Amino acid sequence: MRRLVIPCLIATLLTGCATDQASDPLQVTDTLVAATPAASPPAATAPAGTVHPAPPVQHTVYDPTTHTLVLASGPTLTLTDTTTGAQRTATLPSAPAGLHHDPGTLLAALPDSDQIARVDLATAEVRTTPVPGGPLHAVDLDAERTAVALRTPATVTVLRDGTRTATADGFQDPAQLLPTPHDVYVLDRLTTSVTPVDPANGSKGAGLRAGSGATNAVTDRYGRILAIDTRGQELLAFSTDPLVMKQRYPVPGSPYGLAYDPTRDIAWVTLTATNEVVGYDVAGGEPRERHRLPTISQPNSIAVDPQTGTLYIASANGSGYQVVTP
Repeated sequence: MRRLVIPCLIATLLTGCATDQASDPLQVTDTLVAATPAASPPAATAPAGTVHPAPPVQHTVYDPTTHTLVLASGPTLTLTDTTTGAQRTATLPSAPAGLHHDPGTLLAALPDSDQIARVDLATAEVRTTPVPGGPLHAVDLDAERTAVALRTPATVTVLRDGTRTATADGFQDPAQLLPTPHDVYVLDRLTTSVTPVDPANGSKGAGLRAGSGATNAVTDRYGRILAIDTRGQELLAFSTDPLVMKQRYPVPGSPYGLAYDPTRDIAWVTLTATNEVVGYDVAGGEPRERHRLPTISQPNSIAVDPQTGTLYIASANGSGYQVVTP
């Protein structure tokens, strides 16, 4: 049986809306299914820039401090110095579900081994910390605290020097954490929502629907959350003080990968149904398309160098990775 939800306000604020399951106001159907990228057709147009060989890549990160491109293929991280081309590898205990980087450091969540791993991008040294519950994503809030999204149970917990100090529960699939100065926001892919959590005590604020199938999100220099609604084929923008949906912009082509260039205020979105990447200027009141480039097949992940504007687009089916400066 499908549950009915009456929209509250134009921003689809979910707290205060009525469903027949009052304990979980974000759940609108009995069977929750996360959105996934569309299967790409064979590339019909030569990709822009240069294509390098690589195995299937699940995650792509760029660290401008060390000029390191990180490609995650299962438990193997390939670290490429983009100034010299030198490559190293780091092996994690298991495949990461999510990656997050701070200057010079990569934080990997490893659900299948109940650990989080810190990778020194200058040396490729890996240090692990046990975190029971199947970590899905982890971010450092400061020098002492780390927020971790867990698979079982579906919660977000805050660790201080390895000790749990706060926990927020009631999620379905807390896939990605987005830290802001006061809160950490949780992108839940199953309920396709964004919810703030106070890391001091684990209290949850009012959540917002994020389209009909949110998959990836980033924060921008204005303090907003930019999110991809893959199923609804939109780029969404939320303010965070308070949490309000500010923009919904159509992005046909099954958008999935997302990277933000804070120097140029460009949100880069990969389209897996058409093998393209589109760059939107998000500095104004409405996104404006500035670039559209052909990509390799199955461009599921993307990263950008904010210093040069260079894009790194990786294929999830083994078509390699693409380097292009628009």
